Amino acid sequence: MTHVPTRRTVLLTTGAAALAAGCGEYGSGGGSDSGSSAAAGQELARTDEIPVGGGRIFAAEKVVVTQPEQGEFKAFSAICTHQGCTVDTVSEGTIGCPCHGSRFRITDGSVARPPATRPLPEKEITVEGDRISLA
Repeated sequence: MTHVPTRRTVLLTTGAAALAAGCGEYGSGGGSDSGSSAAAGQELARTDEIPVGGGRIFAAEKVVVTQPEQGEFKAFSAICTHQGCTVDTVSEGTIGCPCHGSRFRITDGSVARPPATRPLPEKEITVEGDRISLA
């Protein structure tokens, strides 16, 4: 006797598979964020525009610049490693993603609060005088 799946079984099975496929980590498929609009040498901000212990998000360039300590500037991708949302806050020493609540440390981009499991990739910047630019 052969078992013929019902319409409900087929829909539940394919729906669960599609949902599982959509819940993977951003970037885990081998893609890259090299399509960003950030250009080398592009000036982002003046040093006095980046608060000590905080940072500023440049959504168009897909970069977040932080200043963990006076005179120490860091830059990271503004694209959350969980599912590819753009981060939207920098406060209390962390960079926050609005989609699922992941938080990343402003010092090194490491995960401070899941669901993300990978740090924000570091981006290269140059600081010359009071100007911060993409490297």
